[in-house]
Amino acid sequence: MHHARDAGAAGELSELRQEYYRCLTRRTDALFELTDAVLCTDGPVRSIAELSFTGEHRRGHGSGYAALARGRVDIDRLRTALTAVSLPRAADGRLVLAVDVTCWLRPEAHTCPQRILCHTYGRGKDQHMMVPGWPYSIVVALETGRHSWTAPLDAVRLAPGDDAASVTARQIRNVVARLIAAGHWSPGDPEILPVADAGYDGPRLAHVLADLSIAVLVRMRSDRVLRRPAPPHPPGTRGRPCRHGGEFVFGDRATWAEPEITSETTTRLYGPALVRAWDRLHPRLTHHIAWAAHDGELPILEGTVIWLQVERLPSGAIPKPVWLWHSRTGLTRAEVDLTWQAFLRRFDIEHTFRMLKQTLGWTTPKLPSPDAADRWTWLLLAAYTQLRLARKLATDLRRPWEKPRPTQRLSPSRIRRGFGTYVHNWPVRPVSRNPLDPARDAPRDCPTTSPRHATTSTPSPAQTSRNPHAAGRPSRATHDPAEQVKTQARRSMNRVCQPCAGGARPS
Repeated sequence: MHHARDAGAAGELSELRQEYYRCLTRRTDALFELTDAVLCTDGPVRSIAELSFTGEHRRGHGSGYAALARGRVDIDRLRTALTAVSLPRAADGRLVLAVDVTCWLRPEAHTCPQRILCHTYGRGKDQHMMVPGWPYSIVVALETGRHSWTAPLDAVRLAPGDDAASVTARQIRNVVARLIAAGHWSPGDPEILPVADAGYDGPRLAHVLADLSIAVLVRMRSDRVLRRPAPPHPPGTRGRPCRHGGEFVFGDRATWAEPEITSETTTRLYGPALVRAWDRLHPRLTHHIAWAAHDGELPILEGTVIWLQVERLPSGAIPKPVWLWHSRTGLTRAEVDLTWQAFLRRFDIEHTFRMLKQTLGWTTPKLPSPDAADRWTWLLLAAYTQLRLARKLATDLRRPWEKPRPTQRLSPSRIRRGFGTYVHNWPVRPVSRNPLDPARDAPRDCPTTSPRHATTSTPSPAQTSRNPHAAGRPSRATHDPAEQVKTQARRSMNRVCQPCAGGARPS
């Protein structure tokens, strides 16, 4: 039984590696060896050049950067390959997708184009900073169990001017289409459940993706105000019927009334948990920001609001109530329990981001172009997927000070320690290409100076600037010749003659 399972896992991993090799259309061997070097090196990735010391990397220290700069990756085919492998499922057999944005910060890369001000948390309480970088929207499939493994499915870099909500909706739609094409979902199966944090507009996502067999679950801020269903219109009453009922204020218990569902349970990490659910609550929409371009009457988007209170947190912080909004109404007690448990699994995507950044070295290289950053991102997503498929083949190569763990609970770092022993017997790539292959780029001279690019923010297309004329106004110091002459004259007058000053030249 175990031999059949190991053979199936080995065959699936081998098929993925072969398909991944076909997805590399230019600088194929260099990109493939770079991925193997990331998987087989000992310890965190500190530099692309240092990966050339790994036995799986058979080229010089500069080939890695050259492959990322001039190589080509068929990203659409790679998306299909990552979706075609076996995917984890929740306790009820449904696919649970987590979507979140993580940033590749580049604060001092003034010559890198398409940088965006990214939100980062400061050291103080309730403080944040805006740092230039490349934000990526990543979608993963979640699974159950006492581990933090996820299955990456898609990654999209947000360009200047992109609306994050529109990009997320389009990204989820494409992922669901690939899941259906790969046979992971068919009519009659439980609905796919995308899970997102409070930064996403859940009702809008549910409205845009209403034609798909999905149910949206998002966390809402604790200062939100929703509305109850409109009361029936009394017969004989003149005037327009009411579209909204009474208010449901998250911060005012007097407006809550009795919940339709109340549940108490005990969890391993969070202790006793109290859950309450109210059915058929909706936000009051207005023709502003996201709904400014909506034609006609705004829809009524009803859903189920779930209130979750736990006793403790693993970090030791004081727990606060969590408000969740589910796009489906009429949920049963069992469905409510599965809903908030699925949201708690969403935090596994944070562990995936940490693995990509701190161990696999996602944000380590100082790449000059966003295209090279996209190639490096997809190389690491393919590497992480190979680690996930190798779990059934792995053995626990633990350090003397580490506790032994079952094979099912090994972390990605422990799987990576012995990954080289799993793939050495699987020849995937042919003999290396001739260095004089015409498919390679001709040598070109490096420019002496690189152009500088300004950092932009990510406003929604529906948002407008407070001063619409400021964006097109030229800078006087740069474009006005008279102003430049005055500036040079002021600088000349401020200079002090060194012999008269009797001192050293100022630095």
